[in-house]
Amino acid sequence: MLFSEHNNYYDGFYDYAGNIFNHSQYTQANKYTQVNKYSITINVNRHTLILFENGKIKKYYPIAVGKPSTPTPKGIFKIINKAINPGGPFGVRWLGLSAPNGDYGIRGTNNPSSIGKSVSNGCIRMYNNDILEISNLVSVGTIVKII
Repeated sequence: MLFSEHNNYYDGFYDYAGNIFNHSQYTQANKYTQVNKYSITINVNRHTLILFENGKIKKYYPIAVGKPSTPTPKGIFKIINKAINPGGPFGVRWLGLSAPNGDYGIRGTNNPSSIGKSVSNGCIRMYNNDILEISNLVSVGTIVKII
């Protein structure tokens, strides 16, 4: 949760009054505001995850997304949990998302040949070394925009 010297509480890009803040307003609010310096944008059509640091592109990553019958949900979500070595097909890390109507997340994979394709049940798959890198940078509460 983010807070300022005026006890205004912010949640993601919205305050509790419903006012929308862009990333620049967020990071420059004032010296007392604590911010999550990372955010993620996922472009489903381009099979790309973009990691932002302080509002600037840090790195692009190739991903796999949902197939047409089980698409990756679009919208603005948050990372709500993290798991180390979740097992099975989930690779080495799991970043759970606040997306409704399912259990969606950004995760590793035991099938690296799927990256770049629309083959999942809605989750975002990454190469294991890429999800390790991102997982070490982002925290619970990080904003994830899926377009």
